[in-house]
Amino acid sequence: GNDEDGVLVLAASNIPWVLDAAIRRRFEKRIYIGLPGAPARTRMFHIHLGDTPHNMSQDHFKILGQQTDGFTGSDISTVVRDALMQPVRTVQMATHFKRVTAPDRENPANYRQYFTPCTGSDPQAQEKSWVDIESDELLEPVVTLNDFMKSLRNARPTVNK
Repeated sequence: GNDEDGVLVLAASNIPWVLDAAIRRRFEKRIYIGLPGAPARTRMFHIHLGDTPHNMSQDHFKILGQQTDGFTGSDISTVVRDALMQPVRTVQMATHFKRVTAPDRENPANYRQYFTPCTGSDPQAQEKSWVDIESDELLEPVVTLNDFMKSLRNARPTVNK
């Protein structure tokens, strides 16, 4: 039938001026939602990082919030996803690993030996590839501010101010 009670049409666009005028006329209300400010962007980095192991301080998160002026929430999500991949790339590219002692993943009260990537100049370095190491013996690096900075070097805001 033609009963349209209770129908809500919601649309979003980063570039509304590109939409056809006839389409824009059909939307009675237009709400402009501006880009997030530095404090909101800082909080978004916190939220998207979640429980992932990291060594980030509150000051590091503030730096990220300040350096991402013009970024949308989606842009920040993309930067975080890329930064989360940096430790994986480090493991994949590593040619040397060293043994370290860290809390056991199954029982954090106990400690055990793991392999973690290192430079070839490290005195404890052993030349090997990540494929030579059992998955339960590998200690992946935590996410760092440097990982985010690498990701930001390749990121651009998707919206023009």
